This record gives sequence, structure tokens and C-alpha cells, in this order.
Amino acid sequence: MKIIVNLDVMMAKRKISLTDLANQVDITLANLSILKNNKAKAVRFSTLAAICRALDCQPGDILEFSDGDEEEA
Repeated sequence: MKIIVNLDVMMAKRKISLTDLANQVDITLANLSILKNNKAKAVRFSTLAAICRALDCQPGDILEFSDGDEEEA
């Protein structure tokens, strides 16, 4: 079981770069990259809200729960 972060998918749909999103959300490029690459252990609700505001999406568009045993990319 794990939470999958589909931030890269939403960024591609909105045609926004990691740098631009980091500036809009006021988060470091390094921390946003960790989140985008599914390496984050946690995310603050305020950060999630800012990302959703910048990408005009819902948290469920970014976060996905996987109950499978298969390895995720």
C-alpha cells in the first residue's frame, strides 16, 4: 500500500514547469522535486492547497492510493 503522487501528470496537463510551479507555490525547487518524484514522506495541507490552487485541480488529481503489491514506477 502506498500513496502515489501524480504531480508530474498534472504539471504536464497544465503545461507548467517545476520552476514555475515552485515559484507560484513558494516552495523550494528541491522540495517540489522530491514530491514530484514520489520520494516525499509527507506533505503539508497548506502546500497541497497551494499546489491545487496553482494547477487549478483537486487533491485527488494529484494523490492516488494504491493497494496493489506491484511496484510503482
